[in-house]
Amino acid sequence: MGEVAAADPAALVGAISDQRTVHGIPHTVACRALGVSQAWFYKWRRRPAEPTKREVRRAALEERITHSFRESGGTYGSPRITLDLWAEGWRVSVNTVAEVMAGLGLQGRKAPRRRRSLTRQGKRRAAPDLVRRSFDAVAPDVLWVGDMTEIDTDEGKLYLATVIDLFSRRCLGYAMGERHDAALVCASLKMAAATRGGQVDGVIFHGDRGSEYTSDAYNGLCARLGVVQSMGRVGSALDNAAAESFNSLIKVEYIHRQHFTTRDQARIKIATWITDFYNTRRRHTSAAGHPPIEFERIISNTRAEHIQQDRTA
Repeated sequence: MGEVAAADPAALVGAISDQRTVHGIPHTVACRALGVSQAWFYKWRRRPAEPTKREVRRAALEERITHSFRESGGTYGSPRITLDLWAEGWRVSVNTVAEVMAGLGLQGRKAPRRRRSLTRQGKRRAAPDLVRRSFDAVAPDVLWVGDMTEIDTDEGKLYLATVIDLFSRRCLGYAMGERHDAALVCASLKMAAATRGGQVDGVIFHGDRGSEYTSDAYNGLCARLGVVQSMGRVGSALDNAAAESFNSLIKVEYIHRQHFTTRDQARIKIATWITDFYNTRRRHTSAAGHPPIEFERIISNTRAEHIQQDRTA
């Protein structure tokens, strides 16, 4: 009985069942004829059927969607998770991913909280608005934007100043401190310039008219680096919408999900999120669905190939 049953249990169970269905032979007789016990037959017949290819694929898809969602810190919605899946070779639609996420109870980031503006107009003369809400750049280091935001810790407020390249949405520079002053925004600009190797002459930096950005210290730093200043109007968040968008993103996708006991803890965790996730892994629709650094590399390689082809043509 053991050798017969071990050969192909599913086929044997099917044969016994067919004898009764097709020929009217009782299971008792068929089991005796094939040398198996009725207990063995009923045990195997009650076993769940093997999963279909569709069910196996669905289970694998659910696993990859859950993995991508967790890797994003629970912030990705169906569009970005779909991009992750496409990068892995999956052929799946955004609607299917959304359906699976709903079934798994996975939901991307919620609407941002309203924040208190830190902008206090300076007394010094402001730079003209060279951007006029056109937040697009055809190449790296053409247009940068920056702003400040505040972060709550158990020790008190921590302020974050950032510089974003609008070509790839890469965060080139950031600085954090207990005070939102000229030193903080200067530090973020210096880091951005260092990230680009110090060659930033002619870059437009667009910010608001806060006293930090109109200060002598910041004006002097821009002049030394060759950075051209541009400023939106006071009280108009839309005039600096791209920088505001980054502040909203980092708050909703990371900061509001954390509890910082000290300022140092906040500094370390936020810097790690920017360098190890935002710049290197977070997908951006404005960067063709790629992370900022990867997008810059792809464009750089493509342009180099075109130049080489032109030279050899």
